[in-house]
Amino acid sequence: MNENNQKNLFPKNFFWGASTASHQVEGGNVNQWSVWELANAKEFSQLAHTRLSWLSNWDEVKKYAESPENYISGRGVDHFNRYEEDFEIINNLNLNAFRFGIEWSRLEPREGIWDTDAINHYKKYIDELRKQNIEPFLNIWHWTFPTWFAEKGGFKKRSNLKYFDRFVEKIAEEFCEDLTYIITLNEPNVYASFSYAVGEWPPEESSWRSTSFVYLNLVRAHKRAFKILKAYKPTLQIGVAAQLANIQAKKPHSIIDEVSTKWMRYFWNWWFLYRIKNQQDFIGFNYYFTDYYTGFAKRQNPGVPVSDLGWYMEPEGIYPLLIRIWYKFKKPIYITENGVADSQDQYRRWWLEETMVAMERAISEGVDLRGYFHWSLLDNFEWKYGWWPKFGLVEVDRENNMKRTIRPSAKWFARKIKEL
Repeated sequence: MNENNQKNLFPKNFFWGASTASHQVEGGNVNQWSVWELANAKEFSQLAHTRLSWLSNWDEVKKYAESPENYISGRGVDHFNRYEEDFEIINNLNLNAFRFGIEWSRLEPREGIWDTDAINHYKKYIDELRKQNIEPFLNIWHWTFPTWFAEKGGFKKRSNLKYFDRFVEKIAEEFCEDLTYIITLNEPNVYASFSYAVGEWPPEESSWRSTSFVYLNLVRAHKRAFKILKAYKPTLQIGVAAQLANIQAKKPHSIIDEVSTKWMRYFWNWWFLYRIKNQQDFIGFNYYFTDYYTGFAKRQNPGVPVSDLGWYMEPEGIYPLLIRIWYKFKKPIYITENGVADSQDQYRRWWLEETMVAMERAISEGVDLRGYFHWSLLDNFEWKYGWWPKFGLVEVDRENNMKRTIRPSAKWFARKIKEL
């Protein structure tokens, strides 16, 4: 990075932050996902070799992946109780913003019954962020919801949106006074695909019809939430956290590869954002992947370098994505998630540095980029993979009283931010 230019390119009010999701860190949640974990943990452990033995680090993760306990979120990393300590770490890392979730199943564990203790907890939580001069970015929905909502069919039924409306109204009523930024939905494209098309996540459907219903209803859910929130507080800045990939043609001069690439870009990256373009104040997106497509939508990525999850790593791929987002929407942009599964902390500093170079380049070309949130602040429960993937700037030793240790890459990141 050009250190002489950095101070001029990154605005003084730029948000440097980290992200979490309530179910992945809090501990003690009872929702549709936790029920699914308990029902499937044994099977996942038995199938681990079939699913994961192709990974280059299989010998390292085998003992975790073949243990049923790996697939149960359970106590999480006890962020629910240790959030003050975690906010101090945020300050120690020179971060000034934090993306977090409010767990619907805590606020409304039974239909129509609000838990005042949970409401008060999150009020204290947001108040503590303010006290520590950390800008709160609230993410309303990150894939989990109460079991009673799941029993009604979740987001597959349009008639169920009234329950989500009610939850959003409660969020507005109780918390909006102390908030400026709200993200309504996290990665609706990923949720619809993995829960209803691929069938790997609850409720494990494999139906394009159901996928279409869910995806359309999530569009409606966001639009309705936007209207509700703006009615309570018109100055709120509202968006989503879309999962966007830097999708490229494997053979740029191949007509078939180019057509396949444009098709994938439209349906994966832009379809949802186009439909809510008038109901978002900013574009929030999560970046992990540069994917190369050949033939008829066949992904064919390079074999190296890859993360612990076997994901091809091309951090600089965020640059062309930023350019495309700005060209299409001309709205402020926040990178709401970006990171790498790296238990040995051998790639994270490189990933961060390449990402910062890419952001700097985009800003130099006029992109209105206003914030970067690394995934994740803490090692967390990584959905169907469980506990072995390590995304945290901060290592958490779950076998030693949830001890927090700042990783070397995070210390480097903190120094670079301080220099800006």
